[in-house]
Amino acid sequence: MNIKQDFPHRTREIENIWIPLADGTRLAARIWLPADAEAKPVPAILEYLPYRKRDGTAIRDELTHPYFAGHGYACVRVDMRGNGESDGLMEDEYTLQEQTDALEVIEWIASQPWCNGQLGMMGISWGGFNSLQVAALRPAPLKAIITLCSTDDRYADDIHYKGGNMLLENLGWAATMLSFSAAVPDPALVGDRWRDMWKSRLDNMPLLAETWLSHQHRDEYWKHGSICEEYADIEAAVYMISGWGDSYINTIPRMMEHLQCPKKALLGPWMHKYPHFALPEPAIGFLQEALRWWDYWLKGNETGIMDEPACTFYLQDGIPPAPKYKERPGQWVRTHGWPAPENECESLTLMLGDHGLDPHSHLSQDCMIASPLTAGALQGEYIPLWFGADFPPDQRRDDALALTFDSQPHVKGLDILGQPTVSLTLESAESCGQLHARLCDVSPSGESALITYGTLNLNLRNDAGIIEPPIPGNPIEVNLTMDLIGYRLPKGHRLRVALSSASFPLVWSPKKRSDLILKAGMPTLKLPLSKATYIPMPFEPPESAPPCPVDTMRTGHPKRTISEDVGSGEVSVIIEDDMGDIKFLDHGLQVEQYAKETYTSHPDDATRTRADIEWVYRAHREDEKNSFAVAVFSRYHLHCDEHTFYLTAEQLAYDDDMLVSEKSWQREIPRTAI
Repeated sequence: MNIKQDFPHRTREIENIWIPLADGTRLAARIWLPADAEAKPVPAILEYLPYRKRDGTAIRDELTHPYFAGHGYACVRVDMRGNGESDGLMEDEYTLQEQTDALEVIEWIASQPWCNGQLGMMGISWGGFNSLQVAALRPAPLKAIITLCSTDDRYADDIHYKGGNMLLENLGWAATMLSFSAAVPDPALVGDRWRDMWKSRLDNMPLLAETWLSHQHRDEYWKHGSICEEYADIEAAVYMISGWGDSYINTIPRMMEHLQCPKKALLGPWMHKYPHFALPEPAIGFLQEALRWWDYWLKGNETGIMDEPACTFYLQDGIPPAPKYKERPGQWVRTHGWPAPENECESLTLMLGDHGLDPHSHLSQDCMIASPLTAGALQGEYIPLWFGADFPPDQRRDDALALTFDSQPHVKGLDILGQPTVSLTLESAESCGQLHARLCDVSPSGESALITYGTLNLNLRNDAGIIEPPIPGNPIEVNLTMDLIGYRLPKGHRLRVALSSASFPLVWSPKKRSDLILKAGMPTLKLPLSKATYIPMPFEPPESAPPCPVDTMRTGHPKRTISEDVGSGEVSVIIEDDMGDIKFLDHGLQVEQYAKETYTSHPDDATRTRADIEWVYRAHREDEKNSFAVAVFSRYHLHCDEHTFYLTAEQLAYDDDMLVSEKSWQREIPRTAI
């Protein structure tokens, strides 16, 4: 990455400022802006998050916001209420309160002497979600947003449910937020009241997993904050960005099709990170691209950004599967919107038949899909996030637990771009069940690389809001759409469709092991293909502002382990998200974070599915004026029987080795849809 030192504008930073809200709450903000902005007001860019500007996002903030400030923007990074140094308490994600506060923040920014009243909003993940949600409320100053790795549908494409199945990330992220929300406000900024603020947060800590687990189908809870309920609400220009290594990619084709505002889309090879420092490479000059967007929509400069084709995609080359990638080779293409016009795309229909994947075959007899509940251990992380062994390795062991259909070698290769769909007829052995479909690239040597996948809860097969359990033995028609993907199948490689009745720990096991029967007939795979012309790299090399000065006291070592108890048959997937121990040199705060997630399943007994997650958070500073040391230990546990989820959690907080808070929760939550 090219570190830029000189910018068109000299800049200054306001390390911390309080934004007053109507109810008396004050939100903490960090601001970068041109030094002369009061004399020459500029547009503003808001990023609004719960992740603590002081340490949680400080490293990426300093790469990004001073860069925009140096190019003539006021960048405002705000912590939501109940987080960082902001007052108040946080109850849940994407609440009405969160959105109401954002509207007040926007009005405050627009009224400042350094702002000319024009405003953009930007964010990745949570910040991408609320950029869309706030845009749907149409505050007058908000003219454009950049939303990265976000969703238009909180039920279908967040970390909670996928295809109606409960993601294990539902519990994993609840445990993460239990720890993140227990972080201490920095005494150097809030003074002596830090202990009272911290204790209030600890005493009022929400049990997010209970809330999310209590809404197992797409009800009004999930419709709130889902902009797909009324796409026309958004009038501000929207630039949507994600990467093939992320989990929120399916929102992009929907928004490109249904948003009525000015819009653009970009999908690269990246995981859940900003694309100027994301892996796998190639990283791009995201900040320069963002400036083209902001300059057009907030300053009225003709940058040419709206004259280009609306969608830019990176087609990844098929390469040997690996749990980590530094780089994914490939080719860039552009399409004039989405769905792409006929001259830029086509589809190939293949049958899942007696001769594998073949355009002319058929299935002459019924086939069993009888996966153990331990199938799926090689799926990889739902959200590659912490730079660990997150990507799916060789799929052959999971393929062996599935019903597979292989094509003949594709002599010329294929350029896949879109969402593959399988359509078939099934019978379930129980009044529940899951179908999982993986599309794999099988090399001549036999390695199986995951291209894309889809999952479906058969209870919600027709409508995510309507529970319709299958009747054992009765045929049901199923259409399962896989995740959006751009992929170049190499010459001589085969395609494989692998169908399984479990995928753990991607999703929680069904109420009972429920084997499926694929009925004879014409089960099909509809494969979307690209005809778009390859283009040279369309972006400049990545640039950034100088990085945040830190000392790494201990380097993090993320880790993913699969273990099997041969005697019982139980399989455990253990994920260690170790973020190390970091000291921020500009203010002396030192933070250490570590998590361990253990997910266990039994091949036949669904009541033995369980999850245990532990988080450790420590923070301290050593100086005469603002010395302190705190530690928080958090834990979640979930197990079940056929009718009930049993959820427990606990949290212990220490101030200088003295226990100051001890909380525990025990909840029983009925199983309804899953």
